[in-house]
Amino acid sequence: MTKTIDRRTLLRGAGLGAGGLALAAWMPAWAQSVSPGLTPDLPTVSGEDIRLRIARQRMAIDGRHYRAIGVNGTVPAPLIRLREGQHVRLHVENALDEDSSIHWHGLIVPAQFDGVPGVSFPGITPRSTFRYDFPIRQNGTYWYHSHSGGQEQLGLYGPLIIDPAGPDPVRYDREHVILLSDHSRSSPEAIFRNLKAMPGYYNYQRQTLAGLLAGRDQKGRDRAEWGKMRMDPADISDVTGAAYTYLVNGHGPFDNWTALFKPGERVRLRFVNAAAMTSFNVRIPGLRFTIVQADGQHVVPVEVDEFQIGVAETYDAIVTPMEDKAFTLVGEAIDRSGMARATLAPRPGMVAAVPPLRPRPLATMKDMGMDMSSMDHGGGDASGGMQGMSHGAMPAPRGVDPSAERNASARLGGAAAAPPSLAGMDHSRVDPSATGGTPGADMAGMDMGAMRMRDFSYAPEVRKTPGVQTLSPMPMDRTGEPGQGLEDVGHRVLVYKDLMALDRNPDVRAPSRSLDIHLTGNMERFMWAFDGVKMSDTMEPFPFVEGERVRVNLINDTMMGHPIHLHGHFFELVTGHGDHAPRKHTVIVQPGGKVTWDFTADAVGDWAFHCHLLYHMMAGMMRTVSVRPKGGPA
Repeated sequence: MTKTIDRRTLLRGAGLGAGGLALAAWMPAWAQSVSPGLTPDLPTVSGEDIRLRIARQRMAIDGRHYRAIGVNGTVPAPLIRLREGQHVRLHVENALDEDSSIHWHGLIVPAQFDGVPGVSFPGITPRSTFRYDFPIRQNGTYWYHSHSGGQEQLGLYGPLIIDPAGPDPVRYDREHVILLSDHSRSSPEAIFRNLKAMPGYYNYQRQTLAGLLAGRDQKGRDRAEWGKMRMDPADISDVTGAAYTYLVNGHGPFDNWTALFKPGERVRLRFVNAAAMTSFNVRIPGLRFTIVQADGQHVVPVEVDEFQIGVAETYDAIVTPMEDKAFTLVGEAIDRSGMARATLAPRPGMVAAVPPLRPRPLATMKDMGMDMSSMDHGGGDASGGMQGMSHGAMPAPRGVDPSAERNASARLGGAAAAPPSLAGMDHSRVDPSATGGTPGADMAGMDMGAMRMRDFSYAPEVRKTPGVQTLSPMPMDRTGEPGQGLEDVGHRVLVYKDLMALDRNPDVRAPSRSLDIHLTGNMERFMWAFDGVKMSDTMEPFPFVEGERVRVNLINDTMMGHPIHLHGHFFELVTGHGDHAPRKHTVIVQPGGKVTWDFTADAVGDWAFHCHLLYHMMAGMMRTVSVRPKGGPA
């Protein structure tokens, strides 16, 4: 029997406490919002002189109003469409009462127009206009966003597409921009304050006794071992669906943003992850993606069913729907606390079934840089390692109403809210020498909270890092693995090793030197850094000389994935494809993993280098890369 449930009932149910949660759990996959149909595309601006006005505004998401910062009166900001080879002047007016900025993410521009206050320019002062002026030297899918405070979280971001000067190697009949993001009723300052006070503040997905009995949490032995280590394997994302609604082009999952197609068309979907803190697992049940571009760079087409897109990454994909029916586009938050949702349909008003949220992932010992698959867990999950722990059910943090904080992104997927628990973790005093650096070392019985951290020195320079969490004594190359939560989904998932550049790399020289950079953090105090050194504690850049070729090893010493972005340059991932290595500007370094890339320091100036998780960057995981002219002063 077909049932219907209208949008007002869904939204009202979300605010009814336990009743609202019961409604969310009851709602089957066929239940839909009653969106009238096609949502207009983003407004587009183009030409050689473009005017952008940054100002505060309100935005509507799933029928509720939120505070926001937009550009030219819209959130997301307008789509900027340019052509390779043209020159552009962007006049950016700051109508805020605070400094602002715009960074052109992935664009190769002169350093003074990169848009990072304190690194490449002073910023745009209130009630003033700054002119960005540069040639367009590339093509592809990119985006732009504020690099000032938490303005990006409030909506100051937009897509940027550059059409090629010549024929496009990608053949398609129609295109749509799919801009994924996250938005919160809480201010960025409040979110950051909550994370500093209690890093697990937004983690509503910890394990419970009910989960243990139902078999959806880790087994008893593993749970006890993780409890002794005071580690939380459910800590996948710092800010979750407890605070966020996940958006497609500024629209919530019940708004049901809809993109049209004609059966048989090749539809190009330009995916941009403009979120502040959320990596998404993207799929369209019933359709396969052909990935044709990554970070604006053409790749040899590769067919997949799903891909993980880290914060600040872009992917272009071709889909060819042959049937005269609607399809649901799912952008599932990696911790499975909610989803962004849109519809592809032949006609306005059509909808498709929305799949429920899949079980949330749990970190394993592999995410700590240790492969524990050879351990005898005494009946535990040997293949996944120790997967969970419990800190015990505790009341919600003061000021948090779990029923009110649950958002449409989570309700749509049928996720029920679990009571949050206070973090009893102690991640700040871990000595990796306790494992002997041996894979498979039995960590049962270890009290990591009682261990003291020794100073670490990282080649090629000595960097003392007392008190910094270091949990990966043996980091692994994980570029051939799917992202977190995608290990056993039963279909093909994109991995970095699938990507191969369509054209030969512009510089194929062997690197002249190698540089190790460790991604470090103190999760108890919510401090993040490179090599244990926060941006606020040093003026020392990572130094390079113009034209030199360098191999960089990013070693993740934490249990959380980090999307690392280098301004002003592209780099080539070392994945075994030789002179057709994939070129990117942002790469996810998986927990306990290592990513290696080569790059040519061909852009003189000072450039930002940082984790693109907004609050990790704000907490210190940002440094400067300085490229000095060849033959100039050191």
